[in-house]
Amino acid sequence: MGEIEDGEADNITTDVQGQKCALVCECSAPESVSRKDSLPFLNAVLKNPVCKLYRFPTSDNKWMQIREQMSESILSFHIPKELISLQIKEDLCRNQELKELGELSPHWDNLRKNVLTHCDQMVNMYQDILTELSKETGSSFKSSSSKGEKTLEFVPINLHLQRMHVHSPHLKDALYDVITVGAPAAHFQGFKNGGLRKLLHRFEAERRNTGYQFIYYSPENTAKAREVLSNINQLQPLIATHADLLLNSASQHSPDSLKNSLKMLSEKTELFVHAFKDQLVRSALLALYTARPGGVLKKPPSPKSGTEESISQDLPLPVRRQDSIPHHSDYDEEEWDRVWASVGKSLNCIIAMVDKLIERESGGEGSSASSKDVEKDSSPEDSIITHPKEDWYEQLYPLILTLKDCMGEVVNRAKQSLTFVLLQELAYSLPQCLMLTLRRDIVFSQALAGLVCGFIIKLHTSLYDPGFLEQLHTVGLIVQYEGLLSTYSEEIGMLEDMAVGISDLKKVAFKIIEATSNDVLPVITGRREHYVVEVKVPARMFESLPLQIKEGQLLHVHPVLFNVGINEQQTLAERFGDVSLQESINQENFELLKEYYTVFMEKMPPDYISHFQEQNDLKGLLENLHQNIQAKKRKNVEIMWLAATICRKLNGIRFTCCKSAKDRTSMSVTLEQCSILRDEHQLHKDFFIRALDCMRREGCRIENVLKNIKCRKYAFNMLQLMAFPKYYRPPEGTYGKADT
Repeated sequence: MGEIEDGEADNITTDVQGQKCALVCECSAPESVSRKDSLPFLNAVLKNPVCKLYRFPTSDNKWMQIREQMSESILSFHIPKELISLQIKEDLCRNQELKELGELSPHWDNLRKNVLTHCDQMVNMYQDILTELSKETGSSFKSSSSKGEKTLEFVPINLHLQRMHVHSPHLKDALYDVITVGAPAAHFQGFKNGGLRKLLHRFEAERRNTGYQFIYYSPENTAKAREVLSNINQLQPLIATHADLLLNSASQHSPDSLKNSLKMLSEKTELFVHAFKDQLVRSALLALYTARPGGVLKKPPSPKSGTEESISQDLPLPVRRQDSIPHHSDYDEEEWDRVWASVGKSLNCIIAMVDKLIERESGGEGSSASSKDVEKDSSPEDSIITHPKEDWYEQLYPLILTLKDCMGEVVNRAKQSLTFVLLQELAYSLPQCLMLTLRRDIVFSQALAGLVCGFIIKLHTSLYDPGFLEQLHTVGLIVQYEGLLSTYSEEIGMLEDMAVGISDLKKVAFKIIEATSNDVLPVITGRREHYVVEVKVPARMFESLPLQIKEGQLLHVHPVLFNVGINEQQTLAERFGDVSLQESINQENFELLKEYYTVFMEKMPPDYISHFQEQNDLKGLLENLHQNIQAKKRKNVEIMWLAATICRKLNGIRFTCCKSAKDRTSMSVTLEQCSILRDEHQLHKDFFIRALDCMRREGCRIENVLKNIKCRKYAFNMLQLMAFPKYYRPPEGTYGKADT
């Protein structure tokens, strides 16, 4: 079939339907790295590479050389450990805030005690899992046979980089990367009751229609409460720090330094004040007041807005508990406004004082604009009188102290009220709520490990491409997942888990920072609603990045999932079952892909778009993809090919997933590789099938099977093979028992 490259490695020659298929196996080294400073960066991600070298004829009877490489990723274990550590800290903080909620009426206090008991048990479980994972030192691979192990639940299954490097006589060298990984799913938890998509919908519907022991807050409001709490915890120490810096500038009697310190203090304080503008805080304060011992309302609460779903007027009267939502009170609804506004007024006093101090210093000709604006509001600063010889520090210190006191009062009230909102979600259904959180954490951890691996590899391969870097910080990257799960039996639950896990990746942003040591492993910060992954790069690489990225701009990803079941279980689903889940997922994600394309065309520079449109007919591909999704054709693998092509043309990150990323995934990635060789690199048409069989028989993917199940056989039976679409069947002699 081809010629053998001399001197690289031992050659193996196999006969495929009467034709010689020659390839060089077990190349002595993985793909060479052109820049020495990027080698530690790549080695931090990839481990244990397997390399194969092929030579195939082109349509004009010349030769192309293909290097196939498959590598494990150390991030398979590193990312879950980072994530679990963060989640433990987040949950411990939440538990402490629940304990500090203050005195509650007996009904709410009993609920709190019950919630804390279960929450403490969950934290202990997470700590045990982290302890077990920490024992896996140096591990970079979880086999498909381990997917049901409890201690490895958070670790992705069979995660690998599948890379094809093509050197052809006509075109410049090209790299094609696909991350292969088992579908993110909670295998140990099982799928008897479905996956996350169904479970979350059912949980929310039941919670919305029940109001006996708790106050209902929508998922959006619960997420908002977590966001505000997170902002409080971040901003309060920052404001305190900037306030101290302002005093330090005052003690140095430096006008310029004073102005700069005031600017930073003002910005952070304004963010702090803005965080409490949401009506949710006011609603939560009222709800918490009624939950205190003896808390009764003097007048009915004002009509709720769209965000105030906590005191539901739609519930039938018997459902509303008298001890959770009373009808009379001495509660002063305007008190919160006064407390909240005091922070802004305190800041205004500080601004006015700084303006007067600087004006006095320069022998000024009148108040500055900001001072005038503040004085119009006739705050306490109107009475401030300064004297030339007075110490600036002494003038500002009492005002800073007042700001901190006001801020402390706001934080105390807001924290307690918003923690009360979180109590409602937890109190509704224990331990169901916490088990759903656990399941979602497990699935998200698996998905995130693959995403971080894919992002780092994409960054490494495109680091010196100005167009890619501009796209990265302007519109972010598309991340396309190809799913091969059926919509039948347990795989429905896996697909439901996978759909939620991939959607949750929208909560992830990346930041590129300069590595200051040999440790270049990524670091994760944040909370469940918003994570930031800090990717470290060597100094010389960092210096070549655009200014926006070097200054710490967050880089976003846009995940999309397209699934087409291809096995015999999908045949049953199409004939006797239900494929609506797959149809819904594909349609929803097409809209997301189309939205990304629209933003891409609007925001990228005109000269880049002009060149881009010359090279790619993306609009036509999108229309074709939409038509295929609407057609509802059985096992329409054209959907996967079109989605993958669009992703590559948009500089995206490609994933291919089945249950364990071993058998169906191997058929898909080898077909994709050979299709690229045919369509992009002029592989001779008579050698397409032979090249496909050659890769499946002797390439990296059969090695993947071997490392997973200790056998060089794809796990297919005859029934499965008969159900597969064209080109998805392995060559004779390479398959055995059915997939498990």
